[in-house]
Amino acid sequence: MRRPQGREHAGRVTRYGDDVPEAPAEDGPDPVHTHGRDPQADELVMVLAQAEVSAIEAVGGFAGGLYLRSAAPELLRLAVIAGLPSKLFRHWWGMHVNRPFPHSDVYRTGQPVYLGDTEEAMRRYPQLMAGLPFPFGSLYVPISHDRECFGVLAVLRPATPGQPVSEADRRRIHEVGDRLGATLAAMAADRPRIEWDAEPLAVTLQSLTAPPLRIGAFDWNLEAGTVTGDEGWCAILGTDPARLPLTAEAVAARIEPEDAYGLWALARRSAESDRPVTRRLRLQGADGRPHLLELTGRRRRPTDAAAATHLTGYLVDLGAGPVVPEAADRLPVGICSVDRLGRISYMNERAERLLGQPRADLIGRVLWEAVDSFGQAAHEDHYRAALLSPDPVHFLLRGTDEWLSVTLHSSLDGLTLTLDAGAQPTYAPGSVAAPGAGLGSPADRAVALYRPVALAIALTEAVTARQVSAVVTEELLPAFGGRQLAIYMLSNRHLYLAWETGFPRGFLNRFDGVGLDTKLPGVETLTSGRPLFFESMQKLAAAYPGIPMDAHVGARAFLPLIASGRPVGSCILGFDRPRGFSPEERTVLTALAGLIAQALERARRYDSEAALARGLQDALLPHRLPAVEGLDTVARHLPGTQGMEVGGDWYDVIDTGRGMALIIGDVQGHGVQAAATMGQLRSAVRALAVSGHTPVEVMTGTNRLLIDLDPGLFASCCYIVLDPATGRADAVRAGHLQPLLRHPDGRTDVLALPGGVVLGVDARAVYPVTELFLEPGAVLALFTDGLVEQPGADIDLGIERLRLTFSELGYAPLSDTADRLINEARQTPDRPDDIALLLAARWSQPAGTADGVPVP
Repeated sequence: MRRPQGREHAGRVTRYGDDVPEAPAEDGPDPVHTHGRDPQADELVMVLAQAEVSAIEAVGGFAGGLYLRSAAPELLRLAVIAGLPSKLFRHWWGMHVNRPFPHSDVYRTGQPVYLGDTEEAMRRYPQLMAGLPFPFGSLYVPISHDRECFGVLAVLRPATPGQPVSEADRRRIHEVGDRLGATLAAMAADRPRIEWDAEPLAVTLQSLTAPPLRIGAFDWNLEAGTVTGDEGWCAILGTDPARLPLTAEAVAARIEPEDAYGLWALARRSAESDRPVTRRLRLQGADGRPHLLELTGRRRRPTDAAAATHLTGYLVDLGAGPVVPEAADRLPVGICSVDRLGRISYMNERAERLLGQPRADLIGRVLWEAVDSFGQAAHEDHYRAALLSPDPVHFLLRGTDEWLSVTLHSSLDGLTLTLDAGAQPTYAPGSVAAPGAGLGSPADRAVALYRPVALAIALTEAVTARQVSAVVTEELLPAFGGRQLAIYMLSNRHLYLAWETGFPRGFLNRFDGVGLDTKLPGVETLTSGRPLFFESMQKLAAAYPGIPMDAHVGARAFLPLIASGRPVGSCILGFDRPRGFSPEERTVLTALAGLIAQALERARRYDSEAALARGLQDALLPHRLPAVEGLDTVARHLPGTQGMEVGGDWYDVIDTGRGMALIIGDVQGHGVQAAATMGQLRSAVRALAVSGHTPVEVMTGTNRLLIDLDPGLFASCCYIVLDPATGRADAVRAGHLQPLLRHPDGRTDVLALPGGVVLGVDARAVYPVTELFLEPGAVLALFTDGLVEQPGADIDLGIERLRLTFSELGYAPLSDTADRLINEARQTPDRPDDIALLLAARWSQPAGTADGVPVP
């Protein structure tokens, strides 16, 4: 039971992304614009991109991301990523609203989060820093309007150790979030519900360090010896436009003497050419700044004397920032520059030779996609480190013929890479390519350290074996560049396949249920307790002749899953290509296997305990509802799946002798205590109801009982006594959600029943009774909040959606109606709360018949 958080425009739900095409090609149009079939989607994209860029600029950030709610109520999706390569951060595309991350907290609570430095972030959000162990600050604000939360706006910026985020920066980013929330609310008034289910859109930020170029046009009259130019030309040379035209000597005075002589020579050659020519010259201005001059002219012709005496051109102020390409070509090391999206913007000749690919084929492409050796997953953390940290990052890379030493230098505008040949790897197993460097730099050591930490933290939140396997797939495979994963669990001295991904369909079935006496690497790694590493499938086949092989030709790692000395199962990692396993990787993988084994063992015990608790909960709920003439009742109970804890939702239908009591209730919290309290309350309500007590007495007595029991929990309840023959009903409510009433004509209302406080709080609480009348054909719906709650949305919105669905179902069979009402909840894999639903339909009773007949 949670407090409502606001309202939202009700309408047809459409996920943005269904109508938005994939991002354009690298040489295509601006990636900010989707050019999709839906103009509304295009408009949304532009609004989101502009807001994220504004937020980054407002607080001096270098990157950021904008998350929107998705079709799955428990998931936020990254809609816009600015200043960072999207695929390099693909593990953060989705954010569960109940995970311990700042984005999730902001969305759930509606309160901003400001993290000035790494120490503060590690203290409050250790899992965030375990996945991104780099020094940066970050700010997160909700995108909300009128208590409706659309998503979260996040900005990354340089860390400010020991200094909190200033009030000015907090105000500025909050204003951006508020403006965006108001804009989205206005857009939602005439369009479907705003959600995001596509891949994130990458946005390039403006250059923060390169000075803007200045360009000026001019006209040089060689016969008169005068020069005129536009405002840009005057600004570059530092002259007053009112003094134009200048003499050629006055212009030359603003240029270094040696450059002035070159300019005269260039002008003469251009004017004397027998055809139009364009010539360029670099000039040094009087202030020391370099300029680029471009002249256009042709030789004198008798028919066009004026044209022959004029030269036109442009003067470009290059500023102090750009590196002259030929200067970098003279260096003995490779130089490569990429922007913050990973696209190569410059490469010198030495880098071209070291990488064995021509510059013309690489410029404009993403570095780790264009050069295979840079594309190994083991290097991704190096790129992330360089993009998020000001410290240089060093690692080794396999070039065309030799190992290369790579250093990444970062700035707010991108990365500069230096490459040098002759490096010696810590591990180079023959002809098989090693995965990367050893622990040669602080970034390498951080990578090796945080992988076990990140996986350990994620595994603490995984409860079921399925969740453990999903965490391993998301965290372990990308870390080492794996493509296949299989987990086998030990039971009765046989290994059974519990999880697989990446293998050909059905390939692993032949190994399901193998005994511990079978000669297979997955069995041997468990029985021996030693991990087995094979650098290629050929080596695996040589070690185990006759073993079935799939189509992949890559490496394999077989890891024993042993928890506290007890064998749990085995884990198989598969790779698409042959690769080596450095000593550091072998150590890390073995340690991670131990963590996985402990999590699986804990999940297995928890599953057994949860099954026992579920059995207790099921035993406390009625197995069937009484059959009464003139009244049909159907109930559904859907336990929550998140955390596998039982809840305290219940329903009941009781023949009181004076009518049928329809009851729905919800005990606060989860766990065995909530289920036990639910059982006590259900028994108390039943005992009071069959003893002839009025609805008010039943509610008051149950309230006092809960206070006397003092379990530290409270409960909500709705209690309605209905006479099926007359349709008259008396209803009382204790802090519970209002029921729905669908009339015979299909009109559906949310009943406005006055009520008292929840049970277990005030022994003197008063619960007023309300008299209702159900016409023949009317249907009552009583439900708990798990059916209508969605994180970040007002519960009233969920009730409204339920009301519309209930109304549209019309005269469908009552059991079908119940299934339809909870069908969406069934599809949610991680559901935080239980759901209880009770439907009661009153039918007409024609004289002389025993069966009720629905009235249209």
